[in-house]
Amino acid sequence: MFLLSHNPSYLLSAWRRLRVLLFSFLALVLGGCNQPPNLIKLSGPAQGTTWHVTFWHPGGADNEIIRQNIVAELARVDALMSNYRPDSVIESFNRAAASEVLEVGPEIVNLIAKAREVTKASRGCYDLTVKPIFDLWGFSGQQVSVPSETELRNQLQIVGINHVVARSGNTLAKSVPDLQVDLSSIAQGYTVKKMADVLESAGIEHYLVELGGELKTRGHKPSGEPWRVAIERPTPEERSIHKVITIRSDAPLSVMTSGTYRHYFDDQGQRYSHVLDARTGWPVSHSTVSVTVINQDPAWADAWSTALLCLGATEGQAVADRHNIAALFIDEENNRLSETSTEAWHAIEGIAVD
Repeated sequence: MFLLSHNPSYLLSAWRRLRVLLFSFLALVLGGCNQPPNLIKLSGPAQGTTWHVTFWHPGGADNEIIRQNIVAELARVDALMSNYRPDSVIESFNRAAASEVLEVGPEIVNLIAKAREVTKASRGCYDLTVKPIFDLWGFSGQQVSVPSETELRNQLQIVGINHVVARSGNTLAKSVPDLQVDLSSIAQGYTVKKMADVLESAGIEHYLVELGGELKTRGHKPSGEPWRVAIERPTPEERSIHKVITIRSDAPLSVMTSGTYRHYFDDQGQRYSHVLDARTGWPVSHSTVSVTVINQDPAWADAWSTALLCLGATEGQAVADRHNIAALFIDEENNRLSETSTEAWHAIEGIAVD
């Protein structure tokens, strides 16, 4: 039996030890409160590529619910816009007869309207209906080969976004038979937007969303550091970083890059890119190998990066300047890379490129 109450020195010593423990406990609690939240990282397969989402929220978030909602949204968009699914809405439209009016929904109608603007601005170089020529060259997965001029002329007759007719409501029709619409050059950017919408619906204001190299950011890291994203070096022989973009702005921004250096084939000493000029049916022959566009709207940036890559730096920079598009062009000549950029690229705030 210990008679602690009869030992004042022991009581004083015990109180000091207790006080030290209390202060230590409070320091741990308060220190934990000041710790920034952890970054949450989710990923998975989608649209023949992969998706990644990095985010944080001061109050925490239900990560599994967010994952489920992202996967569900990816599946929903895929069922609308995938050209590789015979049951998709866009493939149903592609199989429809001329003048048949088909309900496609507001999302497809709005994307085609947006793409129509980019087609007009690019003087027809960019066109969602170039799919039959894409297939003719074999870039859809068939045996790649150089078609004859006769074959190209025949297919060009059914190419042109002006043949896609917007009817009342959310319906479309086509004015020529065999017209084919390929939304991939704008749908991936739109999908990035819809993934970001899932996060924002959960109250998340700090994130980086990426799908197949196309991405959107908002806010910053928990530490206050900015998001940093890489532009790939546009060479087929290697995969390395060419530029790093530091995004110091908390406002939503999208970074979309299109390139000629991954999908091509060589025939009799000539290289043919998968990027086709819808006006001629031929792959682009200029020296521009990569175009990066920064814009608040991912779908807009996606379409413009493809259109400007089709035009090339010489023609594309003038077009981009007229439409206030922030774009970085990378050209390759004699195994050397060079860069040009638009006025809007230099004027964009909160961006540093190293």
